[in-house]
Amino acid sequence: METTDEADLCFPQLFNSSCKKPMSTHSELMLLHIVLSSISVLTVVLNLLVIISVSHFRRLHTPTNILLLSLAVSDFLVGLLLMPGEIIRNTACWFLGDHLCALYNYMSFIVTSASVGNMVLISVDRYAAICVPMHYSSRVTERRVKFCVCLCWLCSVFFSSFIVKDDLNQPGLNNSCYGECVIVVSYISGIVDLVLSFVIPVTVIIVLYMRVFVVAVSQARAMRSHVTAITLQVSLTLTTRKSELKAARTLGVLIVVFLICFCPYYCVALADENSLNSSSAALVLYLFYFNSCLNPLIYALFYPWFRKAIKLIVTLQILQPGSSDTNIM
Repeated sequence: METTDEADLCFPQLFNSSCKKPMSTHSELMLLHIVLSSISVLTVVLNLLVIISVSHFRRLHTPTNILLLSLAVSDFLVGLLLMPGEIIRNTACWFLGDHLCALYNYMSFIVTSASVGNMVLISVDRYAAICVPMHYSSRVTERRVKFCVCLCWLCSVFFSSFIVKDDLNQPGLNNSCYGECVIVVSYISGIVDLVLSFVIPVTVIIVLYMRVFVVAVSQARAMRSHVTAITLQVSLTLTTRKSELKAARTLGVLIVVFLICFCPYYCVALADENSLNSSSAALVLYLFYFNSCLNPLIYALFYPWFRKAIKLIVTLQILQPGSSDTNIM
């Protein structure tokens, strides 16, 4: 018969080296598990709808939407891989072994840095569209945007391998007992990660969008002053500018929400000496991952094409021949 101490262990057979199970009550763990699992499933479903929408409908194959597609892929991976892993780490014992723990930590850095990179690219895209509109269509092409997206993901893979190289070389190096999955970033790697994944990207995003905001306000005033213009050329120009300004506002909301969810994650993680297993760091990590669920909701709120695409997908109309040419806009 197991003693009370043995029953509290993740691996009772390894009495001297096993971690203890989470100390919360069964009802608390069940509630936390249900809530986090529901958010994970919702994140996967909503971002899968975004991925299908942008991939299927040819009218949505624009540079801006390609960036949103890349962001949706990273958000999809958050819901499919990172959220379930975090649920296991904080509501149960880690039974998947040291190698899968190292792989999970590696994936978490890849997806996180890719998300940050996507946000920077979205900011640059809006800056080009609003501040240098005369050169936007010639400079920001689908081919160049796809190249930038691929480069973003490749850089994330190589950068993350540098950050977690010790953990990849020696899985479980920082685990104090069996049933635990933690990662401790070295001081130098932590500084590099802080600068490249937080300071520089956030600075670029804020500076670019401050510039976009100033220019957007001036253009909105200019459009109001020319509202009585009756020529077709002016009318088409105003319509295009209004569309770009609306996109800037929508993506501005996306970026503000991202910063609100992202900044506390880095601040608390650094305050906890880069250990991502403390309760405070876990809380802000949930907040950061929850941003992946909010992004598709922002699309649904501001983009009529996304709502229309959801209807066509749910009703299986996208299976009909020629559905990819539907005027979704």
